[in-house]
Amino acid sequence: MLQMSRRLFLLLLLALGACAPLSIGQQASHPPIVFVHGNGDTAALWNTTLWRFESNGYDRGLLHAIDFQYPLARSDDAKPQPLRSSTADQMRELSAKVDEVRRITGRDKVVLIGNSRGGNVIRNYVKNGGGAAKVSHAILGGTPNHGVFDWEQTRGSEFNGKGPFLMQLNAGPDEVMPGVRFMTVRSDNNDKFAQPDGAFVGAPGRATGVGFDSPELKGAENVVIPKIDHRETSYDTPAFAEMYRFITGRPPAQLSIATEQRPVLNGKVNGMEGGVPTNLPVAGAKVEIYEVSRDTGARRGAAVHTRTTGPDGLWGPFNANLDAHYEFVVTVPGHAITHVYRSPFPRSSSIVHLRPATLGKDDASAGSVVSINRPRGYFGHGRDVFTLDGKVPPGINQGVPGVATGKLLLPAGPLRPVPARFNDEAMTVQNWPAKDGHIVFAEFHY
Repeated sequence: MLQMSRRLFLLLLLALGACAPLSIGQQASHPPIVFVHGNGDTAALWNTTLWRFESNGYDRGLLHAIDFQYPLARSDDAKPQPLRSSTADQMRELSAKVDEVRRITGRDKVVLIGNSRGGNVIRNYVKNGGGAAKVSHAILGGTPNHGVFDWEQTRGSEFNGKGPFLMQLNAGPDEVMPGVRFMTVRSDNNDKFAQPDGAFVGAPGRATGVGFDSPELKGAENVVIPKIDHRETSYDTPAFAEMYRFITGRPPAQLSIATEQRPVLNGKVNGMEGGVPTNLPVAGAKVEIYEVSRDTGARRGAAVHTRTTGPDGLWGPFNANLDAHYEFVVTVPGHAITHVYRSPFPRSSSIVHLRPATLGKDDASAGSVVSINRPRGYFGHGRDVFTLDGKVPPGINQGVPGVATGKLLLPAGPLRPVPARFNDEAMTVQNWPAKDGHIVFAEFHY
């Protein structure tokens, strides 16, 4: 009840316009922030969060997001596994990133904000990697601080609540480090990795040994936001409002994203090897950008940007039109020609990362393969509206939201509009043919 009261008070302040713009002096006092993504993810998931901080007076030069080279965790933290990282690997990368940001900004301490596994590396760095002297605030969204399960046969997993990694982090009267202010953000009961049943870890009907409150920490400020899912604990608007308040001591002046007249976009093409995602740059990737019709998905002429990536994997910069819908086409040998449709970009970003996809075994016989994708959250039946080609795509589970992608296999035919909708956001893609190696995504970010 206390958490809900505070949230209602925050919304009331915003509705009444109680928050004046920050003064220059207040902006200068902002601490730098390092955003830390979760398991298998990329820095790109923080785009809208960065935009909201900027829209509330935060200088872009103080906002940094790490891309772990190998974002997926090992099955057993102590045993090497190709293309995967240990807790020690990620702690070293985060330590180097924090030192880089301190050098760039000239500040002694940074704020760390992490989602899911990103909170594991933050806690490990603060407790075991010297981070306590370099971090002022730590914010953990949906981090399984007491595990996703506590099963005997998986003791080596960093996500096991009774494994050596989490047991060491949680040892002591408090589960936080003195001198660093900690806040956790969790769902009431809608986080797929904080469930008493093992359905989301491949064992339906088996007790996990953890509860809805697994992300909470003794000694931290623990915030509960009803109905949000695992990723929304970090990437959704209510989570941003809590982050901003915790760092600055005041609610944000606005929750919407302020637009820039001419956004400049960049990012890198990230790797995919044997079905395992990496955040290593891909050289030799061809990236084309087309402006497309919102209503039909048809291209409005020739490519407005084309580049073949070098060793750094960067595909930009690209000066975007504030009101334009875009189709990004990524061509990498050994992968499908990947079409990613995006609604307009309100602000500049250097972390619009792209990853080539691969056609599945069942996809080859389809006329076209079209997916609706939501990187910053999951699709919830009854909570969200999501349709592709006028229907709810199959494969999205009922109950606790746990799936971020829904796919349709469409019959062969000429190029045509395929409308996609997620809540109040809509776009239209085209049904590029699978027989020619194409795969299509309608990607939603708000």
